[in-house]
Amino acid sequence: MPIYEYRCENGHLFEVMQKIADPPVTVCATCGAPVQRVFHPIAVHFKGSGFYNTDYGTSKRKREMDASAKAGADKQDAKSKEKKESSGSGSSGSSSSSSPPSGAAD
Repeated sequence: MPIYEYRCENGHLFEVMQKIADPPVTVCATCGAPVQRVFHPIAVHFKGSGFYNTDYGTSKRKREMDASAKAGADKQDAKSKEKKESSGSGSSGSSSSSSPPSGAAD
């Protein structure tokens, strides 16, 4: 049986477990004032071949995306650094071999 939440005009909130076929409650059990049923939004997840699981955000997925983005940025930085070192060592290697290339660690 579903549980329905009701609110009276005086602000009392209460829940009633009743069948769907039962008539709705009309008066507050505490003060006798008229009541209205309280509706809450429901969570809807569309599943099937036309919807992507990545469309639903989760904190775990956000962490995974951040980690993969950082890893991709690290790889890109490493590649660009490698290109700079290879192109820089070819031209500066002939001019002076005793000084280390700029940016190299001791």
